[in-house]
Amino acid sequence: MEFLKINGGYGEGGGQIIRSAVALACITKQSIHLENIRKNRKVPGLRPQHLTAITILQKISNAKVIGAEIGSTDLKFIPGNTESLELSEDVGTAGSIALILQVLIPVVAISQKKLSLTIKGGTDVLWSPSIDYTQYVLKEAYSRMGIEFSLELIKRGYYPKGGGEVKLQVYPSHLKSISFSKRKTNNVKLICTFSKISVEIIEKEIERIKKKLTDESFNVEIEIENQEALDSGASLLIYSIDENSIIGVDSLFDRKTQSFDLNFEKFIKNSQGIDENLADMIVVPASLGPEKTTFLIKDITKHLETNLFVTSKITGCKYGIGKLADGFEVIIEGISNSSVK
Repeated sequence: MEFLKINGGYGEGGGQIIRSAVALACITKQSIHLENIRKNRKVPGLRPQHLTAITILQKISNAKVIGAEIGSTDLKFIPGNTESLELSEDVGTAGSIALILQVLIPVVAISQKKLSLTIKGGTDVLWSPSIDYTQYVLKEAYSRMGIEFSLELIKRGYYPKGGGEVKLQVYPSHLKSISFSKRKTNNVKLICTFSKISVEIIEKEIERIKKKLTDESFNVEIEIENQEALDSGASLLIYSIDENSIIGVDSLFDRKTQSFDLNFEKFIKNSQGIDENLADMIVVPASLGPEKTTFLIKDITKHLETNLFVTSKITGCKYGIGKLADGFEVIIEGISNSSVK
């Protein structure tokens, strides 16, 4: 059997290579051989959240998998025929549910199947999008691209115990190629949820953040809610949406500093079409779209460069990056893959 070999240590060499590679393997029905998985990370190889995503994809696509174990730096994934399923899964740790959903949703939707999934794990953890980012930012972007899903949050889950629970429904979809240009709106939504932290501390911090935004001429709508979780924690999402742009930034509450570790510049100074995290997430569906997907972005991250390279290697899509006065333009020419029509 022939495998498409992919160097998991390429570029930023993280989990994004794994997620994109196995998702595209399922959609395009190509067998892949991932080597050097997270080789240069402090803890190399597959982690629980990667393994959960691979295990679910194995069930959905009737795949044969070799090397699917914690710490493995070598994985062979041989996809079969994708089918509609109803599943219940548990990451077993506070591993990110959002990163797992990022893999599953495009595969099921683009393959014209359905998925009903109840999954337990971490909803708001470090180094990953929050579940609110998935619900309000990614969902809007995917919807514009023709990918439809619904998400119900049952329980929050913070590090270290996790214990969060989410119900996901994914629907058969028809891909569209889209364009994100410049943000025109100054209306912003701020959503904050917390558990086992003083409401006075949270409200004081949100007021500080609101002032920073209003000082930059944003109109801010605020939603604060106490949502019980196994561990103490708090999650913040700031986002703006208009017909040309979708820009979000999220953050977790730092108990040591009693504040949200938030990079305001990434939101305030970004007048482009999308934020850097969303850019990563739309590469896979954009590569399979019927036409060109274009977006303006403030910076080209190593993450995005890596994802574009790996995706183009698997799908054969073409992409280009152009420097602008205040950012970059990214163009991805979709292949309109016949196997997923």
